[in-house]
Amino acid sequence: MLNVCTPSPEEKQEIASALAKVPKQPLFSPDFEIARGRSTLEQSPDFLQPAGSKPASSDSATANWVRMRREFSVQALFSTVQYSFSVDSKNMVETLVLRVRDPKDLLQVSIEDSASSVTTPAAMLATNTPASRIKLERFGKSSVVLARCFATAEGPAPDQSAYEPLFQSASGIVANYRALLGAQHTVPDELARVAGTARSKPKPSAKKK
Repeated sequence: MLNVCTPSPEEKQEIASALAKVPKQPLFSPDFEIARGRSTLEQSPDFLQPAGSKPASSDSATANWVRMRREFSVQALFSTVQYSFSVDSKNMVETLVLRVRDPKDLLQVSIEDSASSVTTPAAMLATNTPASRIKLERFGKSSVVLARCFATAEGPAPDQSAYEPLFQSASGIVANYRALLGAQHTVPDELARVAGTARSKPKPSAKKK
């Protein structure tokens, strides 16, 4: 069973090493992808699966989402970066996934943060929301995960002060790539198009005389 609240010192170092390898000023190839859509929430939406996102609440019918992908230049350690933003009636989730070009041990790094839908996507994107989950997917091994843990009915919150530098580093990476990919402008525009598609109704066909 994964220890996501207080990973071992070895796993902590592995997370720190992976985050340190993420380029701050990457060189992107001309290829890119922008997609948008709406998914029912009976299951976790497929576009968030690579990032290991938690399933959305069962009482929320749908989630609107935007996905952006860029490719790194051939000499980079990572091959692609994928940014996803989803919003349902209760939560907004921001996910960044970086895939390794020639995986040997590490396959991909994913970082996630979230906020309540009481605010707007534009407001969340204008704020550097702290990372809540970091995941390393490894070849032939179990994943390494660090997640923010809180107090429960069974006991108080664990002491995660030793892991705060990792959360801060991950938050900085998401903020950097949010800006590099232009998510602050693209995501609200694309979500508006999704909402517009949902509101539009087909015109009734003209009756034959």
